[in-house]
Amino acid sequence: MNMRAILLLAALAMAAADGGGAQFQLPRPNRLPLASDPSGNIPNYDGGFRFCRLVFQNGYAGDGDGWYVDYPRADLNLSIRLGELTRAPVTHDMEGNPDPVVVRLTDPALFRCPFVMMSEPGGSFFRPEEAANLRAYLLKGGFLWADDFWGSLAWSNWTNQIAKALPPSEYPIQDLPISFSMFNMLFPIEVLPQIPNVGLWRMARQTSERGLDSAEPHIRGIYDKHGRVIVLMTHNTDFGDAYERESEDPSYFRTFSINGYAIGIDVLLYAMTH
Repeated sequence: MNMRAILLLAALAMAAADGGGAQFQLPRPNRLPLASDPSGNIPNYDGGFRFCRLVFQNGYAGDGDGWYVDYPRADLNLSIRLGELTRAPVTHDMEGNPDPVVVRLTDPALFRCPFVMMSEPGGSFFRPEEAANLRAYLLKGGFLWADDFWGSLAWSNWTNQIAKALPPSEYPIQDLPISFSMFNMLFPIEVLPQIPNVGLWRMARQTSERGLDSAEPHIRGIYDKHGRVIVLMTHNTDFGDAYERESEDPSYFRTFSINGYAIGIDVLLYAMTH
């Protein structure tokens, strides 16, 4: 194990022993950080990292609970770890908590987010104007991480939706090798973990949420014309729960959250530097 991995393990183990200090309560409804300012400004922007989560509507053909899965604790906890384990500045609110942003595809503020995340995109549905805005965002330098969707139905629906923005004839989906530079930004990654929701792990010690239909995790991407990955897809695995549920079960933390944070920080660093 290299020194960076040892430092990550030590830092996260200390947090776990302290009761999962990265956890925060749900924000009050009147504090929902919705970036809907017509001017395109993100409230309280100071140049620091803001975790941007994408709001989207669900259709009828897919498999997914909705945009809010893992929100907001995954957003808060990954932001905390980024600040602890790198020198990247993270924006905080007046209470000292990380200050994430929730943004729609039609919000002008989308273009102020160098990184956006979708949870359970297997149920998503993009209207034409949303797909057009997503395409513009990605080709102007944005980065989308689609995480936590399981099985063939969710995958089929997702590929149909992302194709509205990035047709596969121009921007094919490709498997990403674990040796890809994204996964060596700070913490060298050797394997893509299959991370289940914490409930399944507690009850059955299983990792596949759709049985044989989701037995193998996949990490895939879409490149732009310059060779930069602009869409990351972690299929048949749930990084969001590794962040959101880090303090709820020590074995879950040790088995999934440590590696999950290593990969998450690598992804954020790639998104903000490429």
